Amino acid sequence: MKRTLTMVAKELRSCFSTPIAYIFLVIYLVATQGFFFYLFFRVGESDLRLFFFWQPVFMLFLIPAVTMRSWAEERKVGTMELLMTLPVPDVVVVVGKFLACLIFWGIALALTVTLPWTVYRMAAEGVAVDSGPIIGGYVGLFLLGAVYIAICLFASSITENQIIAFIMGLTFCGVLLLIGSTLILYTVPEFLVKPFQFIGLWANFENISRGVLDSRNVIYYLSIVVFFLYLNASMIESRKWK
Repeated sequence: MKRTLTMVAKELRSCFSTPIAYIFLVIYLVATQGFFFYLFFRVGESDLRLFFFWQPVFMLFLIPAVTMRSWAEERKVGTMELLMTLPVPDVVVVVGKFLACLIFWGIALALTVTLPWTVYRMAAEGVAVDSGPIIGGYVGLFLLGAVYIAICLFASSITENQIIAFIMGLTFCGVLLLIGSTLILYTVPEFLVKPFQFIGLWANFENISRGVLDSRNVIYYLSIVVFFLYLNASMIESRKWK
């Protein structure tokens, strides 16, 4: 555990030692909060339903951009060999990078708490705001972010080109997200609807964001995280012998 925490601290220092992390946070906050307040002032929409609906799409671009350099940059600048000679198992390095990115994503989400605060403040007097979907939405976004991060870290471990890593991460996440979307479910044969709902990230996120925390959705997300972290560790291990 101590070695994992040391790796997490190293990755976070590396992340926040450059302006890139702050730029990504600013872009994310401007995009998401600007969208929310546009709906509020122009459309009169003062709940977070549409905010949560569009978040998985915003995340498709933010998270691959944050993670694309995780492994690709290590190989490009030649620090990969040094990292792999550290007296720690590969899985510790992989989990350390994953947790550092997950903390970064948690910080980004925490900075949006002004939005539910605005909803509570703007609610008509005597009208209770249902907290269930708001809490469920944030839990769903955190879990979905963990899935995106695990997938994108694996994509970054495949290539030393950051642009290719970004495109691969976006593509992998995008495909898994769209499979469970209403747009796809309406176009596939009926016998494929249930399987697509099960494996689709969007369908699982929608269930959680309604405020109903189903253990099946949580287990599915965690299974994907573990699977791609395993692939990531296997990819790093295989490169030691090349």
